[in-house]
Amino acid sequence: MSTDEENVVWKGRSSQIVNFWPLVTALLITVLIIAISFWMDLPIWFCVLALVPLAYGGWLYLGTKLMVFEFTSERMRIYEGILNQKINEVELYRVKDTSLEKPFWLRVFGLSNIVLTTSDRSLPAIEIRAVRNGIVIREKLRKQVELLRDKKRVREVDFESGGDSDDMEFEGEMM
Repeated sequence: MSTDEENVVWKGRSSQIVNFWPLVTALLITVLIIAISFWMDLPIWFCVLALVPLAYGGWLYLGTKLMVFEFTSERMRIYEGILNQKINEVELYRVKDTSLEKPFWLRVFGLSNIVLTTSDRSLPAIEIRAVRNGIVIREKLRKQVELLRDKKRVREVDFESGGDSDDMEFEGEMM
């Protein structure tokens, strides 16, 4: 077995708690439509309108269920899509910063958000919402980024321009 083989370090998805309020609202609107149709003695076809918020709730549920985050020893992949699957990919050495957010609502359920800032232009920020063991996952990711940078001998360098193209500020480490 080769040591250069790409291995999955973590694979997971967001919790459905991110859809809690939209799903509750969709359910309440559905109940309201059905109650109004029976109370006002409206035709039975009016109850069909109750399927619209249910379909919306189902779409949200599937969108969260089918979005999978995977980071390997080399890259971060995001699989998303209901009818068509889209796969976004970022090389791990391009991750500039990782942060952990623990809003009150998520802390109640033992969840947290992991936010990654990357130097990849197609995917400058990645938010992994509502995952368990966020601290452990973030630490694994951070260590893997550093290992990959050392292995490839790559360092992240940021150049910021102040207005004049001649005056450039240097941030980061020298190679």
